[in-house]
Amino acid sequence: MDLSIVIVNWNSTECLLDCLASIERTTRGIEYEIIVVDNASVDEPLHLVSERFPSVQLIKSDLNLGFARANNLGSDSALGDKILFLNPDTLILGNGISLMVRLLDADPGIGILGCRLLNPDLSLQINAIQPFPTILNQLVTLDWLKRRWPQLPMWGMRPLLSDEAKGVHEAEVVGGACLMIKRDIFKGVGRFSTEYFLYAEEMDLCRKVADAGWRVCRASIPKVIHLGGQSTKKRGSAFSHVVMRESVFKLLQKFRGNTYAQAYRGALFLSSAARLAVLLPLRIAPLRSLDRERILYAQEKWCRIASWCLALENWSKKLVTTSGSETKN
Repeated sequence: MDLSIVIVNWNSTECLLDCLASIERTTRGIEYEIIVVDNASVDEPLHLVSERFPSVQLIKSDLNLGFARANNLGSDSALGDKILFLNPDTLILGNGISLMVRLLDADPGIGILGCRLLNPDLSLQINAIQPFPTILNQLVTLDWLKRRWPQLPMWGMRPLLSDEAKGVHEAEVVGGACLMIKRDIFKGVGRFSTEYFLYAEEMDLCRKVADAGWRVCRASIPKVIHLGGQSTKKRGSAFSHVVMRESVFKLLQKFRGNTYAQAYRGALFLSSAARLAVLLPLRIAPLRSLDRERILYAQEKWCRIASWCLALENWSKKLVTTSGSETKN
């Protein structure tokens, strides 16, 4: 079998049904299977999956296993030579999946292949590829800076700017919303690491694959709409921002050492303190209600991050080591 498509669902059945329909409508010329792992969704009409797509293998977990464990569970049943890890909030355009399979088959040196991720308005998702985290790129990551100076190496965005070449370009990290990997490589590097609660799983996998001697690449032509990938339009909770920093810290500890990770924590605290010094006086400034809401949100976010930097958010460490209570959709 050419390909196994693994989709982790958590309270996203409506999106999942649209995703499955897009796969069925567009994927031709390859032998594939679809494995859906449901992460203990609540009050979801999962019976519609089996009714509308009887060939889909549906695995129902009694517990929310989190992103990494659920994908690993799905991979246990995979028979394909390659595995596509796909978010349920994606829509396949054209022959995107079939083309990714052909591109991966054509170059034995590629271990992981990403695609051209698009927003619902078909604009390019600039976070579809990323650099491996460093202290610098984590402190200055702002989308408007990326758009203003996209060629800076710290963003890792140069493959996004090579679309006119219509080829395959190396990247440090490709997004987990649509990530294809050869099955033997996936198993050989130990599959998704499960020590993260949220956010860093694909970074860890891409780094392990690269360290094993394979290339991580992004293809320009295969197109996939990612409905949940509009990072500039989504806030996230203060909780998620803290857990993301915890995941980056653990990632840096693992691949760059404890000294570097602690330096990241210290630099992030100084950055948080500087931001709060600017934000706090704005609480008494005459502002529109919307602007005031944004400022209060930003204050809460950076207060929580500063607290984490001082090791006052120990609950996050406990959560990272458990099975998790949410997935990355």
